Amino acid sequence: MTASHITPELLLQAYRIGVFPMAESRSAKGIHWMRPHRRGVFDLNAFHISRSLRAQILRGGYEVAVNRNFAAVVQACADRPQTWINAEIFDLYAQLHAQGHAHSQEIYAGGTLMGGVYGVAICGAFFGESMFSRATGGSKMALAYLIHRLRAGGFALFDTQYLTPHLASLGAVEISRAQYEQRLAQALTLQASFAPKGYCPVPASVVAASASPD
Repeated sequence: MTASHITPELLLQAYRIGVFPMAESRSAKGIHWMRPHRRGVFDLNAFHISRSLRAQILRGGYEVAVNRNFAAVVQACADRPQTWINAEIFDLYAQLHAQGHAHSQEIYAGGTLMGGVYGVAICGAFFGESMFSRATGGSKMALAYLIHRLRAGGFALFDTQYLTPHLASLGAVEISRAQYEQRLAQALTLQASFAPKGYCPVPASVVAASASPD
């Protein structure tokens, strides 16, 4: 299916049935629908923060933000030799962001974006799309704050699409398509908020909510 046939509304419907889009490359025309037999997910209560990441979070010297510069986060995620984010993907998620469905978690140091992650929130499910790091620990810090936010907002599912060694080191696991679809169906019955009322994360609470450091 080409991008000209995909609307933000269709994309949201696809997420609801366990399907997500990818392009073959940055320059590719058109988008393919993906529905893997195995899915990567984070147990929101089992995110693993290593001792070094724990120390980095507690040390400070950085700023945490959400949705300050969504476009810059997506662009940074695509800034690598091989990427599935093409112009059509970028435009679709920009539209979802404008509609309040797509969000970015960002980490800044000295006013410079050093790490981030973006994805789509629907009911009690968050579909993580991509992340990047321009400094040591940048993407891991963004994930730690994102998971803390999702827990506070009442989310039940964090879909990582595929399981990579990097995500596995942080506590992500792989489950079958059937298991994933069961979890997704349950999450879609929940009312969650990416911006829970009164939410104001502090480093100590973020590390305290994680699994024990190694």
